Amino acid sequence: MTSRENTRLVQIGSRVIGGGNPILIQSMTNTRTEDAEATAAQILRLEKAGCELIRCTVPSMEAAEAIPEIKKRIHIPLIADIHFDYRLAIASIRNGADKIRINPGNIGSRERVEAVVETAKQYNVPIRVGVNSGSLEKELVQRYGGVTADALVESALDKCRMIEEMGYENLVVSIKSSDVLMCAEAYEKFAAVSDYPLHVGITEAGTVLSGNIKSSIGLALILSKGIGDTVRVSLTGDPCEEVKSAKLILRTLGLRQGGIEIVSCPTCGRTKIDLISLASQVEDMVQEYPLNIKVAVMGCVVNGPGEAREADIGIAGGIGEGLLIRRGEIVRKIPEDKILETLKYELDHWNE
Repeated sequence: MTSRENTRLVQIGSRVIGGGNPILIQSMTNTRTEDAEATAAQILRLEKAGCELIRCTVPSMEAAEAIPEIKKRIHIPLIADIHFDYRLAIASIRNGADKIRINPGNIGSRERVEAVVETAKQYNVPIRVGVNSGSLEKELVQRYGGVTADALVESALDKCRMIEEMGYENLVVSIKSSDVLMCAEAYEKFAAVSDYPLHVGITEAGTVLSGNIKSSIGLALILSKGIGDTVRVSLTGDPCEEVKSAKLILRTLGLRQGGIEIVSCPTCGRTKIDLISLASQVEDMVQEYPLNIKVAVMGCVVNGPGEAREADIGIAGGIGEGLLIRRGEIVRKIPEDKILETLKYELDHWNE
């Protein structure tokens, strides 16, 4: 099996995936790409959240023509997502897209795919060959008796071979399904026979709750086997939530360092403060800090200090007050309305 350390290198704008490079986090805008100002504004928010590659749908020539204006305002590589119209892929490349995503199966004739490939070759723009369980070729569905991991892998390999025959191998591959176990199996089988870098994710995962559960399980199964060079957590909601989730999944798997890890207790009858609200506020606040530390948010002064012992900084709530804990030691009591302010001060001065 080809692990991520041995996949081919692919340059996407200013970033590189494959060959053991860090797994990059990507997301997709949900604005109208034709509205360059709104799209760029959303991308800037995503950048702040930690997004490293961004994909925008290109459903019209107007959207393709907005790419230069969007790129002027952002700082991360832009990927154009194309369906059906090969002319939009060509226009996106010519307008500065750093990578395109196509499913050769819905682009049309071989001649149209070749026209896209020739333009990509001219501009040295990588192509993500995307295979999706929802658009698997009827012939493969019939031969395999339905949508299966083997059918998805064969579809992906066929499309790669087609583009290779056109003299181009600057490819990234994705094989997506909303069936978590099938998706994981397909990625593993593809990695066993190919060294193209892989974009991994669980497609149509769902809302923030169900989507996070499915994505966490699926990505853990795939990434823990050494497979995957860039990831997207697909959620129905604010794309910034996708980035936050992806960061946490990578950190949990030990595949990314940096960023504050939040641990908090599940609450019980001893909880004397609004811990749910406090933990959420802390989680939002720490996003801005590039610190590689653990912060504990505990609901009571009975178990809080002990449970926060392994954290670098901890806060534990009491009746109208809280405790500040640093590396397992209680530092002092603080008024309840000063807990967030105190924690922020600690983070601001952590490296001093």
